[in-house]
Amino acid sequence: MDRTILIKDFPDITILGTDDNFSHEVKLITEQNGIYTYKFSATAKHGAASPKAVTVRWRLPAYDIKGVWKCGGIHDKRLRYDWEQDHMQTRISVDAPVISVFGHEDNNRITFACSDAINLIEMNALLREEDNHLYCHFKFFSERHPEIEKYEEEIRIDMRAIPFAKSLQGVATWWEDFSLLKPSIAPEVASAPMYSTWYNFHQDLDEALLLKECAIAKDLGYELLLLDDGWQTMDNNRGYDYTGDWEPDRFPDLAGFVQKVHDLGMKFGLWFSVPFCGPKSKAYQRFKGKFLTEDHRWAPVFDPRYPEVRSYLVETYVHALKTYNLDVFKLDFIDDFKVYPETKLTKEDGRDFANVNTAVDKLLTEVMDALRAIKPDIGIEFRQQYVGPALRKFGNMFRAFDCPNDPITNRIRTTDVKLLMGESKVHSDMLTWHRYERVELAAIQVLNGLFAVPQMSILLTKASAEHLNMIKFYTQYWKKNKSVLLDGTFAPKNALANYPILEASANGHTIVGIYDDAITEINQNSKIDFINAKMSKNIAVRHNGAPAVFHLTTYDCEGNKVTEGDLTLPKGLIEFSVPAAGMMELRIV
Repeated sequence: MDRTILIKDFPDITILGTDDNFSHEVKLITEQNGIYTYKFSATAKHGAASPKAVTVRWRLPAYDIKGVWKCGGIHDKRLRYDWEQDHMQTRISVDAPVISVFGHEDNNRITFACSDAINLIEMNALLREEDNHLYCHFKFFSERHPEIEKYEEEIRIDMRAIPFAKSLQGVATWWEDFSLLKPSIAPEVASAPMYSTWYNFHQDLDEALLLKECAIAKDLGYELLLLDDGWQTMDNNRGYDYTGDWEPDRFPDLAGFVQKVHDLGMKFGLWFSVPFCGPKSKAYQRFKGKFLTEDHRWAPVFDPRYPEVRSYLVETYVHALKTYNLDVFKLDFIDDFKVYPETKLTKEDGRDFANVNTAVDKLLTEVMDALRAIKPDIGIEFRQQYVGPALRKFGNMFRAFDCPNDPITNRIRTTDVKLLMGESKVHSDMLTWHRYERVELAAIQVLNGLFAVPQMSILLTKASAEHLNMIKFYTQYWKKNKSVLLDGTFAPKNALANYPILEASANGHTIVGIYDDAITEINQNSKIDFINAKMSKNIAVRHNGAPAVFHLTTYDCEGNKVTEGDLTLPKGLIEFSVPAAGMMELRIV
């Protein structure tokens, strides 16, 4: 950062960067109740040209700054400095173009977002130590960009003194108003608890054993089987050499297997790695020369700018839907569609797009149009980090990125994604643990994903009775209360401490997840559930309402009732004893 350049204080915005071929402008459109909307434009002076990088930047005094929320920040939400040059980058298949700076009471200091969720944008909020100001910026065209004549997008800056989580939820609603970012409606299957084969089988899938697993999963409350990687190949070395043909080598009668799962009363989903075309596949020979890169750690990457590539992928998924009678697609590795060093950014040699990100949008549009024409309520799972607003047009199930046996990361990831998803359904990462884990610690794995749709990935046929009891208890609790957990007013607490308290409320019912020894505050609600998602048995509650009589019931993690009775809940601080990984219900009398 050049410290000799004078940067204007917000609400003025400075444009940095020169480009002889373009003129740039930032214009204030609206200002209402602390929300500022600007239009950024780049206009070619002499006809279409490839734009150079340009930055819009502003500063504000850095008081009451505790941390910085970014879509992919996960554990690292600390304040960064202007000598740290690792900026956040977003595009259609990576994260979302929004940053929220929050204060010491989880209050919004500034949340800024861009309407361009397709192209690569670089952004950050950085402290400059010389003047203790926060320097915020968007950088456009930092990636090689095809020739254009005009570029226009909106920038939204929220300065309201509200919880930062509400500011982020407001950004999600703002994105929904753009015609290019209209989210799809989440069908019923998007909220179905899922049994996944990945962590428990990986590629070594066994049809007979899977049917036994599904029978148990159904009894526990799981409604959807996701057959992950391995169904399409006998190769089980975790590689992608054979991807691209999508023939069910491991399941000679895949349609018959799907029917058996349906007969158990479960829906069926199938995994595909969308961009990969393995060098040992027949598709590799057919599409040689039509890849974004062949120098990839996993496999060559299809170039979606070729209409025949898009048609092939569309036909692949349509064939699978019709042939196997699927309910859900897991479309994986979308983020590997990107500009590589050898990628030519021109519309020639059979390519009908120059821009890779725009072609990805076109590909997914064609895929979804074709699938929904056959089955309007088809479920589509994308995983973090492809969770931006443009992907909500296509996906309706957004899963936390892989974090096996890591409950804290699962909690953080699901919470971060949930803040931007509106009515789209957020899923926990697949739950897994060692088969001899203590039941309370296994329950903590489950409880850290409680505010998202659960996905289970342990071998149920080898699970202990205690583990099965616990899974059934909390799965049935989740199903009974999913309208609160998924669609209620969601209020995460203390982002910099990894959200030690999560709350969701709807229709007078509040569910509080307590993940660390912290005091939680409640008001007068008729129904309150406290989830003690930790190993200590004490929870501290500050009651802000008037004294009232409640009926109290506590349960251990297997659903066994431990205590029950009436008590007067006074205004102020009170301590309860709740079993480790157990729960307490309060019902007003």
